[in-house]
Amino acid sequence: MSDASPALEAAVAEFRAIFERLEAEAGVRDQSRKHPYESVRELADAGFGRLRVPIAQGGFGVGLPTLFRLLAEAGKADSNVPQILRGHFTTVEILRHADDPEAGDHWLREIARGAVFGNAQSEAAGASPDFGISTRVHEVDGRKVVSGTKYYSTGSLFADHIRVAVADDDGNRWFAVVPARHPGVTHAEDWDGIGQRLTGSGTTVFDRVPVERNGELGRFRENLRSLPSFVQLVHLANLAGIAHSLVDETVAVVRSRARTSLHALAERATQDPEVLGVVGRLHTHALTVDSLLRAVAEGLEAADRDGSEEAYAANYVDVSAAQTAIVEAVLDAGAIAFNAGGSTAVRESVHLDRHWRNARTLASHNPVIYKPRVVGDFIVNGVAPAWGYDRGRRSQEGQQR
Repeated sequence: MSDASPALEAAVAEFRAIFERLEAEAGVRDQSRKHPYESVRELADAGFGRLRVPIAQGGFGVGLPTLFRLLAEAGKADSNVPQILRGHFTTVEILRHADDPEAGDHWLREIARGAVFGNAQSEAAGASPDFGISTRVHEVDGRKVVSGTKYYSTGSLFADHIRVAVADDDGNRWFAVVPARHPGVTHAEDWDGIGQRLTGSGTTVFDRVPVERNGELGRFRENLRSLPSFVQLVHLANLAGIAHSLVDETVAVVRSRARTSLHALAERATQDPEVLGVVGRLHTHALTVDSLLRAVAEGLEAADRDGSEEAYAANYVDVSAAQTAIVEAVLDAGAIAFNAGGSTAVRESVHLDRHWRNARTLASHNPVIYKPRVVGDFIVNGVAPAWGYDRGRRSQEGQQR
C-alpha cells in the first residue's frame, strides 16, 4: 500500500491475524447468532479504528483506497464487521471536518486510543414530518441530554460512544456524542434481517442520556460532500469481501467432493469442466468487483483533493454505477456458487447460503434500484444527484443503516 509505514505494516499484519480467526468461525457464528464482540474489540485495540485518524492525532492517516481495501479484507473474513464499523469510520470522516476543531481533535485522539463509535441516525418513517428528526436534545439541571428512539442503529451494541442525530427545540439538526453504556441507553437486539444478522442493527432508545464533553459536533455540514459516496463505498468494500469469500469457500467445497454427477465429463469435481467454469466465473466476478472498488475509491480521493461540488457529484454518479454492477456481480456469484457443489453445497454445515443472504441485505441499503436512474439522469440531462444532509428532508444515504 502506497501510504504504508513500519507501524502501519505491523498493524496490518495483526489485523490479518484477527481476520483469519474471524473467518474460521464466521459460518458458525451466523448459524448460532453469536455476535463478534471480542473480535471488534481486538481490531480496535490493534488500531483498525484509527486507520483514517490523522497522524497528528495518533492515527495512521491512510488514504481512502487503503481504507477500503482493508475493509474488503475484513468483509471477506466476516461481512458483519465492516457494517458494524461503518458508523465508526463515518464518524471519523465527520470529525476530520468538524465545525469545532477542539471537539474534532478530542474525539480523534480518543479513537486513536481505541474508542469505537456507533451510529444512531435513522428513525421510523412518519416519526416526524418530512423524514426529519424526532430525537430531541434538551436541558436537565443545566446539562444537555438526549431522548428519543433510533432504528437501524448499526454498531451501537459494540460501541463506547454513539453519534446521534438530534434536533433542538428551534429545529436545528446536529450530531451529539453520548456514552453507549449509560443506563439511559437501551439496546434492543431486534434486527431480524435474512442477512447481516450480527451487526447489532436494531432499535436503540435514549432516555435523558447526557451529551458528552466536546460532544456537540455541530450542524450537518453542507460542504462535507464526500459522505454520500463514503458510506456507500463501505458497503461496496464489504461486497468485494463477500465475492472473495465465495471463491475460497466454493473452491474448498469442490476439493472436498468425492463424486460428481451422472452427466459429468470427469470422475473428480476438480477435473470437471463445468465445475471449473463455475469457479472461473466466481473469480471473474471478484476481479471485476475489485477493479470497480479501486476505481471509485481513487475517484473519491481525487474529489477530496479537488473539493468542488462538481467533482463530488461526478464521483457519486460513478459510485452509483459501481454499486449497480457490484451488486449484480456478487448476487450472481452467491447464486451460481451452488452449481459447483451439488447437494453438498446446500448443507447448513457448509454455510454457503449466508453469502447470498448477506449480499442481498447489503444491496437493500441505499437501495440499488434507484441508482441506474441517478446515473442516467446525470449523463443525459446533467442532473446532479441530491445529497440532502443539510436540508430538512430525507437523503438517499442518511436514512440507511
